[in-house]
Amino acid sequence: MESKTRTQQLTNSRRTMIFICLIVSGIASSTLSTAMTTALPNVVEYFGVSTSIGQWVTSGYSLAMGMVMPLTAFLITRFPTRKLYLAGIAGFILGLILSIFAGNFGMMMAGRVLQACGNGILMSAAQVVILTVYPFEKRGTMMGTYGLATTVAPIVAPTIAGLLIDAFGWKSIFYVVLIIMAVSFILSFMVFENVLEIQDKKFDVLSFVESIIAFGGITLGIGNISSFGIISIEAGLPLLAGAVVCAAFMYRQCSLEKPFLDVKILKNRNYAVSVISSMVLYLVMMGSSVMMPLYVQDVMGRSAVISGLVTLPGSLATAVVSPFAGRIFDKMGIKKLFLAGSAALLVSNIGMFFLTMSTPLWVAAVFNVIRNISIGSLMMPLLTWGTQSVGSQKVADASSLLTSLRTIAGSIGSAVFVGIMTVVSEKSAEIYGSRAMIHGMNVSFFWMAAGALILLLISIFAVKNRASR
Repeated sequence: MESKTRTQQLTNSRRTMIFICLIVSGIASSTLSTAMTTALPNVVEYFGVSTSIGQWVTSGYSLAMGMVMPLTAFLITRFPTRKLYLAGIAGFILGLILSIFAGNFGMMMAGRVLQACGNGILMSAAQVVILTVYPFEKRGTMMGTYGLATTVAPIVAPTIAGLLIDAFGWKSIFYVVLIIMAVSFILSFMVFENVLEIQDKKFDVLSFVESIIAFGGITLGIGNISSFGIISIEAGLPLLAGAVVCAAFMYRQCSLEKPFLDVKILKNRNYAVSVISSMVLYLVMMGSSVMMPLYVQDVMGRSAVISGLVTLPGSLATAVVSPFAGRIFDKMGIKKLFLAGSAALLVSNIGMFFLTMSTPLWVAAVFNVIRNISIGSLMMPLLTWGTQSVGSQKVADASSLLTSLRTIAGSIGSAVFVGIMTVVSEKSAEIYGSRAMIHGMNVSFFWMAAGALILLLISIFAVKNRASR
């Protein structure tokens, strides 16, 4: 109980300094989850790979982060907070250096995997720290503020990336983040404390291996469906292996006295709803994040700067909405936020479905604003609502499991929706001619709208009017 006492003795100023550390590193690490979407055409050209392969720069990052998340639940409760957080930053920095000096696409992906592993540790630790050191009535507000880093940064990133790419080249993105991460490491070294309780937990190697095969296999299999078809070795085999091992992993966790990742918390209704909702949200969010720069640059033939400017108003909208969403959650609960956010997401994707080659870019920018208002209203409140529904001893498991599953869903979204656009464009080329690509994009957004509709139905029927906060 030593760490609980230490948490209670934290002064407001020390708590604020720790929170600033979380924000700085969160901005830097979260930026690279989507910054490379704008650089995708440049990366594809630089390494001489196809778009389907190149998109793994973003979806592979999400996949790796999702795969490491189950491990973070163990690490957070087994190792001192300060050392673990610094190790996460150091791993991220090493990944940045590797990507900067990458001579081929394989080395580039190795760097992205290291960045994802570091980000997985940083994100999980940050969420658990905030939910631990702040009182119940302030958690929504503080998580909403933290959302400015983990939600706004990925949305602002494509805009900043577009400016950097046109001015200095695509690798400049890594240099900027490297500088911020170096500052974050120094700041965290000076002010961070061990604020979480350490538990006597043994590392279960078999569970860890199972989690990697399960989460990685399912995501890789679904991601390969668009390129190879579901009845193929490349897609069918990893998908089948992932599903079988996932069942074995779930069974093992339920039978262990001290599970590697406590999946039994999914029996909590509110938590289960928050997990499913977060997965659907990330599926649609990451799909549209990848699609927007492809629409502006590949479909409409505009520059990376224009692509960034199209997404900028949406980024600003999320920056405004996120902190207010946290305050609204603290005062009113999740129901109204969930309804409004999912409805906005549905409207934005339906709007993108009706775009044509003659539609002005500002129309897409408006729909992007609506989409980002939805994301700002839902992302952190859903996580806070879900994790608060379980006991304090299970916060690390709840946060890691939810973040892992939604991140993998995001990876699937990136791969699937780009795949839909590619396949539909190729098959409709004879009929639509020069409009084949935008037709493929329209169909992709149609299926994103279907995902948003599922969210809206969940908010109506699965969330109580004054659900537990």
